[in-house]
Amino acid sequence: MNYARASFNDDPGTLPRMPAWVTSGRTETPEDVAFLSGAALAHLHVVLAGEEVPQALLRERLALRAAEVCVTFAGRPERAGELRDAVQFLQPGDNPGPAGEIYLFWRRAVERPMSVKALHRAIPTLNPEQIAIWLDAGQGAPIPRAVAVLTAVLDERPRDDTTALLLADAVLAQSLGWSHAMPIFALALKRRDLRKSREEVRFACHRAVTAAAVEAAREAVELARRVARLRAVAPKLRAKGSVEAVALFLARDAVAPTSLSSLRSDRAARRFCDRLVELGAVRELTGRDTFRLYGL
Repeated sequence: MNYARASFNDDPGTLPRMPAWVTSGRTETPEDVAFLSGAALAHLHVVLAGEEVPQALLRERLALRAAEVCVTFAGRPERAGELRDAVQFLQPGDNPGPAGEIYLFWRRAVERPMSVKALHRAIPTLNPEQIAIWLDAGQGAPIPRAVAVLTAVLDERPRDDTTALLLADAVLAQSLGWSHAMPIFALALKRRDLRKSREEVRFACHRAVTAAAVEAAREAVELARRVARLRAVAPKLRAKGSVEAVALFLARDAVAPTSLSSLRSDRAARRFCDRLVELGAVRELTGRDTFRLYGL
């Protein structure tokens, strides 16, 4: 993402906190919800400008949450752990299954600078020309423009919630000047919200943006804290290839030891991951004894 540089230092404790008035109490008028959603987005924009925030890791972590929401909308039981497994252990030619495919949609959508080509890569079943038409469906301020895209997609594909949410988030990011798509609408909208009238959808979207911006800002601050911890212990790591391995943890939601190709062997990679856990720099994410995954 490209943001105006903020005057923060490398201490994640200096990242600004969401003002309490943004989230305190319930608002009932369209003017109130629109004001608060704008304030929440403006705060998130400032947080994301912090150099200590791991942008790629944050996007991938939020993509997992967005995929979990869309999988739930589709009536499937898979949750974060199953989605990670479906993608992390894929071999060439493997089918990730319907839930894993949704997760791949979101991961591909956030990993590259945003463009029609990148979105087509995320969901290759979509026609690039149609994607371009949808992205131009809305005009005006960021949230109303994104809502127009959301409803335009659902008008043509009423059951395709994933595409509608993904493109709405893409055009919101585009309107805000962000270089990459960022899951926002997909974090907080309910499936029933997508079936409401246009005016009700707009109201629900403003509420959802406020809640999602709070969540994303909180996650950014937490990941910045964990990144600082990993960087603090990195000098203690003597294994050859440890610099490249640490860089992978700074960019990925989950890392399998077998993906740490810079280390000498799978055994060395497992020892490296266990050492990071001992140092309190990463977590083991699965609770299993085998086929483990690690992440900040």
